[in-house]
Amino acid sequence: MQLHEQKSELVIHRHKLGDLFQELPFSPLTMSYASSTGEALYPSENVRDLGVTVSHDLSWSHHICETVAKARNVASWVLSVFKTRNKDVMLTLYKSLVRSILEFNSPVWNPTKVGEIQAIEGVQRTFTNRISALKSDDYWKRLKEMSLMSLQRRRERYIILQVWKILNGVSPNDIGMKFRETSRRGTIAITPPLVKGCSQRNQSLYDGSFAVLGARLWNIVPVEVKSLKTFLSFKEKLSRFLATFPDNPPVRGYSCANSNSLLDWAGARRL
Repeated sequence: MQLHEQKSELVIHRHKLGDLFQELPFSPLTMSYASSTGEALYPSENVRDLGVTVSHDLSWSHHICETVAKARNVASWVLSVFKTRNKDVMLTLYKSLVRSILEFNSPVWNPTKVGEIQAIEGVQRTFTNRISALKSDDYWKRLKEMSLMSLQRRRERYIILQVWKILNGVSPNDIGMKFRETSRRGTIAITPPLVKGCSQRNQSLYDGSFAVLGARLWNIVPVEVKSLKTFLSFKEKLSRFLATFPDNPPVRGYSCANSNSLLDWAGARRL
């Protein structure tokens, strides 16, 4: 496949933000990149690839803001075009037109900041509040009434499903994820090590990465579920297992017992 050089973009990441600031404004005297035709490449703060926007600081804030804005626009269009507020119709429209936007490639950009989780969850909260039969219920109760998972819970579910695909050879193991067989817990994922003495910021990036979060989530799944070899059976059993945990996502104006992550609920269950 030939490289389309005119579509090439440059993004620079530094472990220390001060190193990046020293290079700005970008100067060919300190660092320069060019295509084979001699066309200069200048650094961008955000680069979009396969529908996901990567920022120079490796955060997903810009991508999440764009995604939430797009989903809200589509939700507003749906509510203006379709006058019915019937639950079944509204859920069908929401799942096919709005939620799909909020979940595209979510295992890659799954947020860990409470504000970003609330922003995404707010789209589902607002839309479900327009359903006539449920307007008097609070958001957490609406989720139970409609048998809906929070978007936060669904993202963690997608991460676990992706780990299963990597383990069973359905998806390529591009990140070099490693597994180990145990007699009591079945196949467990090995969490990659973290360099000692790293900054708090890099610790946060580490904790939120797919390789780390995916391994930790996978390891709380029961052995009888992890051992299933067909995707549909695993997906069904996993959903049943996840339904045993409370699902009270962080939303503005609500007091939460914890972050609502499966890791927190599983840790509390072991105590």
